[in-house]
Amino acid sequence: MKVLYFGTYDRSYPRNAQVISCLRRAGVEVRERHEAVWDGRRDSWRAGIRDAARLALAEARLLRSPRERFDAVIVGYPGHFDLPAARRAARGAPVVFNPLVSLADTFVEDRGRFREGSAAARALGLVDRHALRSADLVVCDTQAHADHLAALAGLEPGKVAVCLVGAEERVFTPGWQPHEPFTCLFVGKLIPLHGLETILTAARLTPELPFRVVGSGQLEPLLAEAPANVEHVPWVDYERLPGELHRAGCALGVFGTSAKAARVIPNKAFQALACATPLVTADTPAARELLVEGESALLVPPGDAEALAEALRRLAADPGLAQRLSAGGLAAYREHASEDVLGARWRGLLEALA
Repeated sequence: MKVLYFGTYDRSYPRNAQVISCLRRAGVEVRERHEAVWDGRRDSWRAGIRDAARLALAEARLLRSPRERFDAVIVGYPGHFDLPAARRAARGAPVVFNPLVSLADTFVEDRGRFREGSAAARALGLVDRHALRSADLVVCDTQAHADHLAALAGLEPGKVAVCLVGAEERVFTPGWQPHEPFTCLFVGKLIPLHGLETILTAARLTPELPFRVVGSGQLEPLLAEAPANVEHVPWVDYERLPGELHRAGCALGVFGTSAKAARVIPNKAFQALACATPLVTADTPAARELLVEGESALLVPPGDAEALAEALRRLAADPGLAQRLSAGGLAAYREHASEDVLGARWRGLLEALA
């Protein structure tokens, strides 16, 4: 089977790298047709006129039809504007959209870039619906997200499937050996979805525990008033993230209270599980699709800093609990989200279409 991974997708974003990796591991030949627009951007939420011009030029280049034929074309994340060019490139083969997010969800509800009901918000909603309806199959990261996107675009059940995010296993492997002192590690973009305010409040409630926040983004100014037990590292190379996870006492997931936060399991959660690092994250419908409280993770109510602080204190004081979560989280990852499992899932979806 030969597949074209297509569009203006961010090559460095874990969802794209992991899908390509697990498809190749499953014996699928993956070619790439990529036009760089978002690569290396840590502040894509600020996208403006210059980015729009780069995107328009990229779409024009993507319209050139490839000479080869493929069994399927996959439009990577973010690729909402790539569907017309993908249809042309597919030359009758099925087109699969790997959207990961709704643009309206991200820029209106989550990051507050545009006001709800504004012309920009309505336009993003139209782009979402057109892109989702243009694909033969939309592959979502959780069932909660699949239900939301299907309702948003009025998709029939057969046009939506679920394939978890997983982790890129050439990078993220088991090796958790926590260093002293017990450190609570957060890695990721500092966006509302992740609940940085909740993490910082929990840090104030647990001055005896060190917190290490790795990342930058929209909410970075909040760190100017972070308590003394919070260390901020703006950036760590992707290849060095496993070392951060292996040394940490635990990894922090997401704690935002938005509807979108309840529908996703972030990259950082899968990466922690793949490294066998104990995970603490919000108790959401999406998290419950993969995780069991007290067995594969500690789950706390979204936005509840006191519950998060109590969970972290309990984990730091109980090495046996940490070891059980380490083993249970890795077992859940291997059963539901390993590259072998997800590669077989992706290949099966593509073969059914082709």
